[in-house]
Amino acid sequence: MTKTEQTPEQISEPSVDTTETTTANTTPSEDFVINIDKADIYQGKNLILNQVSFTVKAGELVYIVGKTGSGKSNLLKLLYGDVPAVNGTVQIAGFDLRNIKSKNIQKLRRSLGIVFQDFQLLQDRSVYDNLDFIAKVTDWKNKNARKQRIEEVLALVGLSTKGYKMPHQLSGGEQQRVCIARALMNNPKIILADEPTGNLDPETSFDIFSLFRDITRQGTSVLIATHDYLIINQIPSRVIKIENGKVLE
Repeated sequence: MTKTEQTPEQISEPSVDTTETTTANTTPSEDFVINIDKADIYQGKNLILNQVSFTVKAGELVYIVGKTGSGKSNLLKLLYGDVPAVNGTVQIAGFDLRNIKSKNIQKLRRSLGIVFQDFQLLQDRSVYDNLDFIAKVTDWKNKNARKQRIEEVLALVGLSTKGYKMPHQLSGGEQQRVCIARALMNNPKIILADEPTGNLDPETSFDIFSLFRDITRQGTSVLIATHDYLIINQIPSRVIKIENGKVLE
């Protein structure tokens, strides 16, 4: 299909193409879990980021930095299908976002893990039940399989003994670890984290970033939008900078 350039007026009500490719061979190499080439990102009719191009390999830790309002969150929203892919190429976890059907957005999101600054835990149920809820809504039918996976992810984030706790009984760092455990439930290829330590103290922030680094060593890619340059210096990795509507490396 030949892709034509779109104007802001054309994308105010973005249409969804009927063709979709969800196999891994949509990327130039099996090693790339994200491939973006000359994509534009709009918010309504406003162009936020222009001609975005970058790739991410399996198991990479990538920081996305930029001023408040520069477009970091919009870039992450593009990757999990919350804003439309306009022009160019946008491929993530085997999904072609230029051609994805709206009904398959949830399938895309099940291939990803998403971590937010404000935790978004269900306050009326335990840590275990928060994770069990996610497992159920993402079609884990077998109760024993759910239980085993919940125990695995709690161990991965260092909370094996905290499953019975309610969110309000946990520290901020522990709540964020629960969020990371939740993001890991479906064995994602990629975790997208939007200011995951924005509400945490420096020592706890370092622990959370260290956990993300450990996750990449298991083969999962992690993209972190952050203002925390101190942690970036302490745990150095690749940095993508957003400045004046451009994505730079």
